[in-house]
Formats: sequence, C-alpha cells, structure tokens
Amino acid sequence: MGKPSDTLKFRLAAALVMIAWLASVQPGAAQAVGARMVDAARRNAESLGQAPIAPFRRPEQGWAVYEPLIAHEVGAQSGADTPAFAAHLAAWQSGHGLSPTGVVDVATITALRTAWQARRPFVAASQHACPPPPPDASLVAVPAVDAYGGKAMRLRAAALAAYERMAAVARAEIGVSRRETQLLTIFSAFRDPESDAARCVSDGNCQGVVRATCSSHRTGLAVDLYLGAAPGFPPDSSDDTNRLFISRGAAYLWMVANASRFGFAPYPFEPWHWEWTGEPI
Repeated sequence: MGKPSDTLKFRLAAALVMIAWLASVQPGAAQAVGARMVDAARRNAESLGQAPIAPFRRPEQGWAVYEPLIAHEVGAQSGADTPAFAAHLAAWQSGHGLSPTGVVDVATITALRTAWQARRPFVAASQHACPPPPPDASLVAVPAVDAYGGKAMRLRAAALAAYERMAAVARAEIGVSRRETQLLTIFSAFRDPESDAARCVSDGNCQGVVRATCSSHRTGLAVDLYLGAAPGFPPDSSDDTNRLFISRGAAYLWMVANASRFGFAPYPFEPWHWEWTGEPI
C-alpha cells in the first residue's frame, strides 16, 4: 500500500540487521522481538473495527477507514493484521517519539493525524482566520467530462490542470475509461463562502466534521472526487459504511499511493476529499 520512504527503509534495514545480530548472539532476544510483533498484529486485528477513536472529533468505532493511509504512511505492504505491518509501524513510531510497540493506539492515531493534517496548507492558513476566496478571474470552469453528472463547477486553473493530469494517469493504471465509469470525476470544487455558510446553517452542522463555515472548498484548490459509493449511499455520505466502502476501492487505494505525486493531499475523514498543495492559499 505505498512505497516506504528512504528514511523508513534505512530504519527497517537497521532493525533487520539488529534482529539478525540478536539471532546470532542472543537467540532469545530475537525471538522476543518477533513475538512482540505477532502480539501487536493480534491486537491490531482486534482494534481495527472496535477501538473507540475520534481523530477528527466525531467518535468512531475502529480505524479500518484509515488502514490504507496508515499502511502507506509507515511503508507497509501488508494488512494491519500482520506482524510485517506491526514492524513497519514500530519503525515509524520510533522515528516520531512514540514507544515502538507496533500497535495502533490513540497516541499513534493522534501522531498520524498530525502528520496528515500538516500536509494540508489550508489547515495552517485557517488557524487564526478563515482565508478569503481567490479572485473570481482565477477560477475556470471544470469541463463537463470531468464533472460528476455534468455538474457546473469551477477551480483554480493550475489545480484543475493538476487534477486532469492525475485523473488521466489514475484511469490508465486502474484500467478504467471515462466511458466505462464516472470514477475520479469531480462532484464538488470551489464553493462560494456565502452559499456554503448558508448551507451550513440549513444543515445545522456549522463547524462540524461534515460541514463548516470555513471550508477548504472556498480556496478553489479542494476537490471531492467520485471514488465509488456503498449501495444506497451518495458519494459524499459520511456514514461509516460508505466511508469504509470507499476506502477499500481501487480508486481510493490508487489515490493514497499516488496522489502526492501530483500535489494532492487528503482530508482523511472524507476519503473523497483531496486538496491541491501546489499553489499558496
């Protein structure tokens, strides 16, 4: 689920060398390391769908929705219920000042959230004041072929160009075409702050997880992509069933592994929401 960084590769190589050394001079110690990772895998398998977490303020039961992002972050190629995943996670924990248990716990989820949010310029820009929308002249129309259901939308020109490059590569690598599916089309782009605030009030969820008066969509750099939807749900339903369904789809998994190559960062709570980071807010 994504390639490990050079730093992670170095840490893992060092860990393997240490384990090999332990095996030659202290077989019991090497076995203890392996046993800890097996136990960590068991604990991760148990908590995956059960552990109470709230990284984005809304209580959630388990962290299965975030499993692909976590695996990509730590450089794991296997599922969360494996000792290999636990070993990669332990290396990541060690490099982030956490106890290298290999277990996804609240402290680890919090550290992961911090890392993910730091890649969204909008988060830093909105710390003290909500950023103003871009000049109207900087926004261009999203072509109907790129719009979910042909919806009329606008984006900043450079963000749209980056999206089009990314979507073309994604479709080719996933093996789908525009004629076959609407996967990777945009269903929400720039949203006027006044109309967005009015909808926030009408929904009764201002400054909540699902809708806020200060939305990143006001920047003209955020897109909601159609990455599939669970049967009976709209593509932007925040219901856990829909979020989990999307997080297991080929389009989302491709985005997790490749979107950063094109300058896009995720808002992890909403698998469909991605922000282009190539232009100042």
